[in-house]
Amino acid sequence: MKVFPINSGLFKLDGGAMFGVVPKSLWERTNPADDNNMCSWAMRCLLIELDDKLILIDTGIGNKQSEKFFSFFYLHGRYNLKQSIERAGFSTNKVTDVILTHLHFDHCGGAVEKKENNYELAFPNAKYWTNKEHWKWANNPNQREKASFLKENFLPIKEQNKLFFLNEGNFSKEIKIKFFHGHTKAQIIPFINFKNKTIVFCADLLPSTGHIPLPYVMSYDVQPLITLKEKENFLSEASEKNYILFLEHDYYSECCTVKKFNNKFIVNKKGEIKDFIDL
Repeated sequence: MKVFPINSGLFKLDGGAMFGVVPKSLWERTNPADDNNMCSWAMRCLLIELDDKLILIDTGIGNKQSEKFFSFFYLHGRYNLKQSIERAGFSTNKVTDVILTHLHFDHCGGAVEKKENNYELAFPNAKYWTNKEHWKWANNPNQREKASFLKENFLPIKEQNKLFFLNEGNFSKEIKIKFFHGHTKAQIIPFINFKNKTIVFCADLLPSTGHIPLPYVMSYDVQPLITLKEKENFLSEASEKNYILFLEHDYYSECCTVKKFNNKFIVNKKGEIKDFIDL
């Protein structure tokens, strides 16, 4: 097995929305805001070469939406999804599986491309994986979450017969799948066994190191009290087992480990994935 961090670009979101009830004077210590209260965030994916498979976890925001839509998010950065995959030594045609942690636009937008007036799959030879519970939720969204589910990002997958559903458990011998429900219904979190260590693709369960303190919960989470409990249980396990936490949205760090100190969870170490494990 080999793993490759994939940078699909950067964007900006309101700092207050990203940290919920936490005052700006606290969250700005880890995520400084610009004059519009916006903070920069990564859209970091993970590519896994495993036997005869090439597995991509999440796909970033893509490029299908209107100029007005993208103007809200200030897209920037040196690389996009396709360029980063090519820099890792692969082509999009070689991807065999795409695991979408959830169907919010910043996680699945790159799965489908718009060419002229047609929607085409960005990874034409891949199976696209979600789960039945989340698929139903995304296709029948409540008003609060509706703006995050853009159907052009995922309905073409079903229409082109590339949609597959995961259950909790083993995706493969090396990749285990768990569902979490605080951020959105049945978010998929992959646990990857690599060189006798566990890499957890944290998605929006833990967007950044700035979200490690338990009360730091995003306003985007549909069930914040469930997030609070899920984070506590997850961070307890992560600290005990020394998980490597792969951070999808952290602008500064690809990964971190955590420890418990004075009954609080704190960063133990942070950096690039190569700082934690020999790639």
